Amino acid sequence: MSNPRARRIADRIQVIVAQMLERRIKDPRVGFVTITDVRVSGDNQQATIFYTAMSDEPAELAGTAAALESAKGLIRSEVGKQLGMRHVPTLTFIHDALPESARHLDEVLARARQLDEQVAASRVEQYAGDPDPYKKPRDEDDLDEDWDDEDDLEDDDLDDDDDDDDLDDDDDLDDDDLGDLDEDDDRA
Repeated sequence: MSNPRARRIADRIQVIVAQMLERRIKDPRVGFVTITDVRVSGDNQQATIFYTAMSDEPAELAGTAAALESAKGLIRSEVGKQLGMRHVPTLTFIHDALPESARHLDEVLARARQLDEQVAASRVEQYAGDPDPYKKPRDEDDLDEDWDDEDDLEDDDLDDDDDDDDLDDDDDLDDDDLGDLDEDDDRA
């Protein structure tokens, strides 16, 4: 029902039907009925009215449904008068299952909460991993050993640098040497 006009009509029908049930319908089978929602089709020809009754007994719910069905014509004519529409929508009354499903969800949530409390009561407070997960400060002996390892690495790096210098000396060729090589290539 994305049409704003249909939404306005549905809201107005909800108010009219609630007033009719409160003031003009005198059938004792109706009891305490609440109109929870009204949905109107896109062409405004069908109106579905959802209601809830105070009673949970199936016999009283059936009596309420029969009373609403018998008063449907009177309610429809009043809706037509107050809306001023040429074509009054056909009314259909449907018992809303929302309170029952809400009650069921409350029961399920209460049961889950109870099970969570049982699990929490039986749980032993023990953390995964080490009892103290934070890093401890190093001892000075450990620091000295780390410094010695780094000194060894630096000495190795210096030895490698000396080997690289030897290679660099061989790679340095003078322009005269290049000229001699070119002459040797021409002779061959």
